[in-house]
Amino acid sequence: MKKVLSGIQPSGKLTLGNYIGAIKNFVTLQNDYACNFMVVDLHAITVPQEPAALTEQSEAVAALYLAAGIDPNKANVYLQSHVMQHAQLGWLLTTLTSMGELERMTQFKDKSAGKESVGAGLFVYPALMAADILVYNADLVPVGEDQKQHLELARDLAGRFNHRYGDYFTIPEPYIPEVGARIMSLDDASKKMSKSNPNPGSYIALLDEPDVIRKKISRATTDSGREVKFDPENKPEVSNLITIYSQCSGLSIEEVEKRYEGQMYGPFKKDLAEAVVSVIEPLQQRYREIRESGELRQILRQGAERASETAEKTLQDVQRLMGFVVK
Repeated sequence: MKKVLSGIQPSGKLTLGNYIGAIKNFVTLQNDYACNFMVVDLHAITVPQEPAALTEQSEAVAALYLAAGIDPNKANVYLQSHVMQHAQLGWLLTTLTSMGELERMTQFKDKSAGKESVGAGLFVYPALMAADILVYNADLVPVGEDQKQHLELARDLAGRFNHRYGDYFTIPEPYIPEVGARIMSLDDASKKMSKSNPNPGSYIALLDEPDVIRKKISRATTDSGREVKFDPENKPEVSNLITIYSQCSGLSIEEVEKRYEGQMYGPFKKDLAEAVVSVIEPLQQRYREIRESGELRQILRQGAERASETAEKTLQDVQRLMGFVVK
């Protein structure tokens, strides 16, 4: 089976965008691929985190993976920090990475903009992200548009290592679904729906109460005009809402358009809210059951143990090829 690797940072509340753009695809991929799905807690600390919040959010992300339908018997679910080989390979790959490559990373530019002091971790973490992928010799990496640049670096580093030390790493390919890969903000469809947005009305958190979800959707920005039509260029706001409706209802974009032909935004947004709640409410129930069961830590330990077996072999192979004395 081909290998898949992906992860989500525990740096805030997971959103409907994370579910549609990532986790929903993870659930599908686990049936046909050997999958590793991480909570990337080492990435989260590239910006300051409150210790208690990091603990809670790490467990919450892992529990939401399981609640969404990821089966720990099919896929490895674990915390990045529990597989030490990620950080070890990350350092080795950092030594193969140029400062120019890291300076070109748009995420570093965005997150460091306007700040007097920026941590070195934020600068070098793309090399750690490359290690996350290469430590399993992953074939496919589900990525959003904003992460494609980091995957390109992983591909470059794999090729650079192979050229310098011998053909070893698989060159990973992106897995980008055609629809729903990027859900946009409810208050500005030019920006991705993000858990780090200071305006809570801009996103739907997976643990938002149903009435909160209904209120957020009722207040979501819409375009001028009244037509429920999918036209991302001219009607980006309503097109984003149609995409969410399609993903939550199972209807195609065309079927959503046809259903609301000749109607105004009001009925559409009301039905959209119910479609979203119908997906999120059962997920929340499963989430609560998982957190209350006390099984989460054991599932994470088992996932990390299985992932570590593959990662340790890769690390030792890489060290040997680079000339280290392997114990």
